[in-house]
Amino acid sequence: MFSRQSLGRSALSALALAGLLASGCSIRKLAINGLADALASAGDVYASDNDPELVEQALPFSLKTIEALIVESPGNLSLLLSACSGFTQYSYAFVQARAERLELDDYRESERQRDRAVALFLRARDYCLQALEKDHPGIGERLRVEPEAAATEIDASQIDLLYWTGASWGAAMSAGAHRLDVVADLPAVQAMMRRVLALDGRYDDGAVQEVLISLESLPEAMGGSPERARNFFERAVELSGGHSAAPYVSLASGVVVAEQGRAEFIELLEAALAVDPDEVPERRLANLVAQRRAALLLERIDEYFIE
Repeated sequence: MFSRQSLGRSALSALALAGLLASGCSIRKLAINGLADALASAGDVYASDNDPELVEQALPFSLKTIEALIVESPGNLSLLLSACSGFTQYSYAFVQARAERLELDDYRESERQRDRAVALFLRARDYCLQALEKDHPGIGERLRVEPEAAATEIDASQIDLLYWTGASWGAAMSAGAHRLDVVADLPAVQAMMRRVLALDGRYDDGAVQEVLISLESLPEAMGGSPERARNFFERAVELSGGHSAAPYVSLASGVVVAEQGRAEFIELLEAALAVDPDEVPERRLANLVAQRRAALLLERIDEYFIE
């Protein structure tokens, strides 16, 4: 879920906000547009960090700064994409993860954090849809009503927006699988991810396949498929060169728990923990986050399997 293309985009915004707000209107607009371009190419400031707690504390301020800049320049596509990707990754890595950690000890707070995660995922999605609406008026509604046709309207020049719209929307479904109002839009997410694959089957070294593992891990009655999930898992591992822990964790926590495959569960999570976070620096934070989840799942293994 973390992308080496986008996590660093918000890092520079906090440094410039005070100056922007103090400037005249036209100068402020010009400065914001220039800053947005810088944000889009800022690199791996967060993605390569080795301290998840530090990132967790830093990201909210950066994200709110981006939202302040969007108020000043609501049509800026770079800012909208940064907000979409940033809120998605923050919610996945920290808010949803907190809900999972609290599940056994404080169920009420766990549910509150889960609902918060869903809300943040949907906030992220709405920023992406706002960006897509500029070139495709009404695209949000069409994705719900005729998802395949609507997704096909989006071409390779907007592949990042397409991916993050689907990723944020799909993450909301995974976190809010108990909410019919959220999971009802599964066909829209599937159509967007298929469109990304059609445009670039190797997009971000398996990022699409990682999203699809989680989506296909939903119950078959809700549109999931264990077979497809396993196929996407194999492709994600291949494209990442085995350097991403996330596919192992997603398959283990979804399909394998549902199938009650305890031995495979252990094998997959041990494989996730064996990934060296330092081998691919731009994946470091994502791998550390995934490995924290893997360790928690192994610690609670008896809660997921009936002897």
